[in-house]
Amino acid sequence: AIIWHVMRGWVKSYRDLPLKLNQFANVVRWEMRTRPFLRTSEFLWQEGHTAHATKECAMATTVGMLAVYERVLRDVMAVPVVKGVKSPSERFAGADETYTVEALMQNGWALQAGTSHFLGQGFAKAFNVSFSNAHEAKEFVFSTSWGVSTRLVGALIMTHSDDKGLVLPPRVAPVQVVVVPVGRGKSEEG
Repeated sequence: AIIWHVMRGWVKSYRDLPLKLNQFANVVRWEMRTRPFLRTSEFLWQEGHTAHATKECAMATTVGMLAVYERVLRDVMAVPVVKGVKSPSERFAGADETYTVEALMQNGWALQAGTSHFLGQGFAKAFNVSFSNAHEAKEFVFSTSWGVSTRLVGALIMTHSDDKGLVLPPRVAPVQVVVVPVGRGKSEEG
């Protein structure tokens, strides 16, 4: 909600748009069942928020960011993905539409790896984020939000590991290293 107070202060005219904000934040949530990198009580979250003069511009940003997440997962992390649209019951609260990129894991699971939300004007009206258009009439902004988290690390590990170890794709780790464990077993002195 703090983003909306910032937007209200910065957006006054159509000349201020589009406004594009990006932040990284540590998030703490109460989680009953945690899984390393996938569902943790504390994680790093990258999120963006934008304000636009038109619905078309906001929608282009929404689907554009989803494409960025898809390319990072597919082309950099070598994780197979499927893009889609969330059902109304799965949609981000207050969003007109929620788009998702689901990472496909070796075990057949689909892991929500990133989302992009077209928020319409609902949040703008709730927080009174408006601007004067070229004809000096007041309009509410159209907005978006989108984000990924350290869950991407979990997706990377689940995709490229097995019981014998982890092999990272070349664009993530251009130099491959083999770690040979040397244990402290029984001494073979003789």
